[in-house]
Amino acid sequence: MTDVLKIGGACGFWGEAPHATAQLLAAGVDVLVYDYLAEITMSILARARMQDPAQGYATDFVTEAMGRNLQAIAARGVRVLSNAGGVNPAACAAALRDRIAEAGLSLRVAVVEGDDLMPRLAEFSGCTEMFTGAAMPPADRIASMNAYLGAGPVVAALRAGADIVITGRCADSALTLAACIHRFGWDMGGHDLLAAGSLAGHLLECGPQATGGNFTDWEAAGDIARIGYPIAEVSADGEFILTKPKGTTGIVSPASVGEQMLYEIDDPRAYLLPDVVCDFTGVTLVQGGPDRVRVTGARGQAPTGRLKVSVTWADGYRGGMVFQMTGRAARDKARAFAQAGLGRARARLGALGAPDYRDVCFEAFGGAPETGGAEEIAFKAAVRHDDARAVGLFLKELVGAALATPPGLHFFTGGGRPKPSPVVALFSCLIEADALHCKISLDGSEIAFEPTDLPLRDIALGAAQTPEPPESGLEMVLRPLEDLAWARSGDKGDSANIGVIARNPAYMPHIWAALSPEAVLRFFDEKSPADVSRFYLPGTHSMNIVMTRVLGGGGVASLRNDPQGKAFAQELLSLPVPVPAGLIPDA
Repeated sequence: MTDVLKIGGACGFWGEAPHATAQLLAAGVDVLVYDYLAEITMSILARARMQDPAQGYATDFVTEAMGRNLQAIAARGVRVLSNAGGVNPAACAAALRDRIAEAGLSLRVAVVEGDDLMPRLAEFSGCTEMFTGAAMPPADRIASMNAYLGAGPVVAALRAGADIVITGRCADSALTLAACIHRFGWDMGGHDLLAAGSLAGHLLECGPQATGGNFTDWEAAGDIARIGYPIAEVSADGEFILTKPKGTTGIVSPASVGEQMLYEIDDPRAYLLPDVVCDFTGVTLVQGGPDRVRVTGARGQAPTGRLKVSVTWADGYRGGMVFQMTGRAARDKARAFAQAGLGRARARLGALGAPDYRDVCFEAFGGAPETGGAEEIAFKAAVRHDDARAVGLFLKELVGAALATPPGLHFFTGGGRPKPSPVVALFSCLIEADALHCKISLDGSEIAFEPTDLPLRDIALGAAQTPEPPESGLEMVLRPLEDLAWARSGDKGDSANIGVIARNPAYMPHIWAALSPEAVLRFFDEKSPADVSRFYLPGTHSMNIVMTRVLGGGGVASLRNDPQGKAFAQELLSLPVPVPAGLIPDA
């Protein structure tokens, strides 16, 4: 690869540690990309803008990521692409320009707008939820409404001479794709190249999750305090190396990179993005040296001509409390305490003629310590109601039952009784891409932009593949899935994704046989998934499992302790899998 573009993934969420920028600059990257926005982040920023019109963006992008590193960025000619604009990209850019001026620099800042559909809410009132078919929430309860932009407007800003591009909501991988299109002149009809650039962006978008963070074999990552952030070294033909800065800890291997590739992608034959529909089933990951993985094989097809829109809206209130219980029958004691508080609160609601709670969630965690001794658990009790006062009543009655509880109750104090909090629910819908009106400005001057024509089209799915069935008639033994595979999980709204990668290709037939939809449904029975689908990726000897309606609404709409399914993979890794005796070497 003679002409290589080095892109560093410097941020995966709003609130991440700020040291990645300096680390990646020292490693000699050409471009820095920052992903700050999740659905809940958009609602937080929307509320901030309502309180102060100058807010509504990721402030630490300006103060920390940029403020401490502007001199180095300018000196090295590094381009910066970020969705830190949130619901107020113009204010973010204005604050950053002030910092640039204070530093005596002349970096040019572009702003991409048009994703914010709140001013046009009435135009889209007839949209229905893309997964459930539900009607649009009432307009007076909607906090934010943002379409996922693609790479095109960011490319236009770069071509106009921007050093830093700030967007609102865009596809997480679109920033990396835009850098590739700008550098190599890729055509928007070259779908395989667009898929490759999007895969590079997908691997960078969660920061160190591709370099040892959240990795099944986490011990191999070393001192996570010094973990390296990911760098994609992309060539003009779409092939790229995923690596990290020298001298940092972490691990870059086909397994660590593969876990991130599978992260939250649903059907790997059709990972839907504004600019391309990606097929990752044939992707191969090959170790190309220490902490260097060569990534090839992404394929793409034309996009659907539709854009996903995320709407956040006020859907009542929730509240809960986590407490500890110790001693014999700790789970029974904790549940009795929680039930007492709930029973008292329900009695008072009934006396007032008020409706019951919409949702109640009791969850226990823990058990007997490894050293033996008394059982000790943490217990979460939470409720949801349309009226904050009803939630507050439950919290009051729960705490008020503390002296009538079975013995062994204790909890960390100092902040007073928990308080109700608003539920910000997610509503996802689709709009036609040509309904969007993007505006791009560079230091206050508008840039002409003609979006790519994207006619509506259906997805052409390749045939679903499956591994060869395992050989029959052999002596079998049971081994935990973790002996056979790496795994990582996450969410898509109210659905959970679990990516599973075979440690050895010979293990995949046995993993596939053990993780049938029926077996997965049984394993996660307590979480009550509505449906289970699974998809095979022969290029990486892996599979992705998708469970629908399994997260209690997902995000802050859920009362679950794990509303984003982050721990599902770790649970599944305990599942016993039948394998031929001797197939897996003993440690």
